[in-house]
Order: sequence, then structure tokens, then C-alpha cells
Amino acid sequence: MPLPKLTCYLRFRFLALMLSTSCAALALAADAAPRKPVDDAEVLERLPSRSGDVATRELVALRAAMAAGKDPASAARLAQRYFDLAMARGDPRYVGYAEAVIARFPEPLPAALRSIRGKLRQYRHGFEAALDDFAAALALDPALAEAHAWRGAIFLVQADYAAAHKECAALKALGQASLHGACIGLAQAYGGQLDAGYLSLQQALVASRDPDNRVWLLTRLGEVAAWLGRPALAEQHYRAALSLGRDDGYLLAAWSDFLLDSDRPGEVIEFLADWESSDTLLLRLAEAAALLKSADAERLSRMLDDRFAAARQRGDTTHRAEEARYYLHLRGDAPQALRLAAENYRVQREPRDARILLEAAIAAGDPVPAQAARDWLRSSGFEAERWRALGKKLCKAVSPCGTALVIRR
Repeated sequence: MPLPKLTCYLRFRFLALMLSTSCAALALAADAAPRKPVDDAEVLERLPSRSGDVATRELVALRAAMAAGKDPASAARLAQRYFDLAMARGDPRYVGYAEAVIARFPEPLPAALRSIRGKLRQYRHGFEAALDDFAAALALDPALAEAHAWRGAIFLVQADYAAAHKECAALKALGQASLHGACIGLAQAYGGQLDAGYLSLQQALVASRDPDNRVWLLTRLGEVAAWLGRPALAEQHYRAALSLGRDDGYLLAAWSDFLLDSDRPGEVIEFLADWESSDTLLLRLAEAAALLKSADAERLSRMLDDRFAAARQRGDTTHRAEEARYYLHLRGDAPQALRLAAENYRVQREPRDARILLEAAIAAGDPVPAQAARDWLRSSGFEAERWRALGKKLCKAVSPCGTALVIRR
């Protein structure tokens, strides 16, 4: 959210959505009371598959291979495929399936399974445990590039740019040109060097032949171009990524945010019409509907409210940033949005996390909870004008402002 794709394709994505966010979605809300099945073989629900979707056939073959061999390599392939589907479709149930596959094997796990478990743990924002898993995988297999890439991704989410640079350097030493370019490109962009970051991501794109990795790189190029104030170039990158025809939740969310920032909510409605099952994309749909004063706006908002309520009931706190955005933009509850955004920022500190925190603080008229985001703007030198403007606007409520938001060159 990415190098070794933060989906099965070893993309350096966060997030998720990544870590990212960015990049994870809430489980679908349950209308009925919880029920424990009496038979382990009982089928509770069949996940939907798209027409012509090959994923179902892939999973059947992978499950059969694991059942026949019961070896870690087969299990790793199946668990990785589940993780890929979670990232592509925004459905965290696939993460649970992957965790169940890995749980069948005793400790100590081999390197491949440790690395996948690290991805699953970062998905649930268990960043320290994930870092430990990736470190253990590298101890077993020092050439495991994806473990370095994921560690770099986590450090970027935590705004620990020095640590991220070390992981990028390790990728370079392993001869992973595309992964290194993706890693260092984001580290530069987040750390006050947007032009250099854009160039590094471009070079990584040239070096990459994998279509899924190219989707991620084009998406991040779109984001960086938008941060640089070049919307036409950003749209070019986003459309190039979309033209590759891959289901990718991070791309769909980033493209939708770009359209919303460009005052084009009608295109969001059209583009995400079939994606209500993904909570991160449902949020964008609801925002677009509200901006258009659509008759569907309240229904979409109620759906989000139900899903956030279900997440709280499960003790799931991994989506505070999305919930903060919901309360700020759709419910007009700035104090609640600020509380959630501040809690989120203590865990993950990507630019999008800083943005919702700054916006909520301005709306609530309370700059104190957003001090960490202001500190990040000052220390990182992050150059995107929208973020600088938010920081300066909030700064007016702080005495003295001084030169806290001068861009570092």
C-alpha cells in the first residue's frame, strides 16, 4: 500500500488500504444475532463471485492442492490468494480464511507462512507483531524481498522515514529495482521531496512488468501528481491504472477521492455503482450522493452507520479514519470526528490520516488534538498544498504560529 505487492502480487501497498489505507474494509454488517454453528462442516455463507470470475476456480484448485499435500508451500499459496482477494475486493472475510489456513501449522512457521502472517497482522493494524513476523521470516530467508518491502510499508504508515529508508536500501542491495523504486519513491514523497518521489516511482514503473504491480505504481503516481498540483497528469495516471482492468480497492478509493476533490461527485456515483459491498468505497459513494443531494444519500449513510456499529460491536478499531470522515462529512459531528481521527493518528500517520485529523480539528475549532499532524507537517516538510493550507488554517487558532509550517527544502 506495494513493493512485494501488498496484495498477493507483492505490491508495496498499505494498507493498506492498505495499511493503508488505506487500503482495508469493514466486515459486512450482520442484521441477525450471532450464532455458533454446531457442525464444523456447516456452510455459513458463500461469498459472491463475479460473472466470469476465475477466483472461485483458483481457490478450489488451491484448496485441493493443500488438502492433498498438506505442505506449507501449498498453504502459503492458498493463504496468499485469500489475502489478495481481501485487498482487491475490500472484503476482510478472506483475511479470516487466510488466518485459518496458517493456524493449521505449528510453530515455528517457515519463512513464507511467517511473511504472510505478517501481512494479515498488518491488515488488522497489529503493526509491531507484523514487523516481528517479517523480521523472523528474513532471519530464515535473507533474500525474501517482500518482507523488507512490507516492513518499509509499515514504517511509512508510522511516519518512521529513517527506518523505511533502511528497508528500501535492503531492497536495492537485493537487486530489486522496481521494489526499491516504489519504496524510496514513497519515502521521498512523504518526507518532503515530491518531485524526487515522483521520479523514483516513474523509474520503478519502467522497471516493472507485472500488471498488478503497475496498477499500484500508477495509482501512487496519480496521488503524487495530485499532491504536486498537476491534476491533468494525475488523471492520466489513474486512467492508465484503470485501463489494466484489475479489481483493486486502493485504486478505486484513490480515484474516487481524486474525483471528489475535483468536484466531480457524479462520476463517483457512476463509477462505484457496483461496489456497495466494500465499506471504504461505500463511504465515497455516500459522500458523492450527499454532495449531489441524491435521494439515495440517506440510505447509503444508514448502511455505513450499520457497518460501523457492527465493527464497534466486534471490537474492530481498524477503521477510525473512515469513521471520522463519515462523522465529519456525512453527519456533521465534528467533535466525534476529531476524537476518532486523533485516535487513528496515534496508530497510523500517512498523509490521508493527517488530512482528516486537520479537517476535523478545523471544523471542531479545537487545534490541540491535531498537534501531532502539525508536528508531522513541520518535521517532514510534506509539500502538498492542500495539506499546507489546512495546517496554516489551523495554525491561526494557535498562538503563536511562528514558522511551523514553512516548507523544508
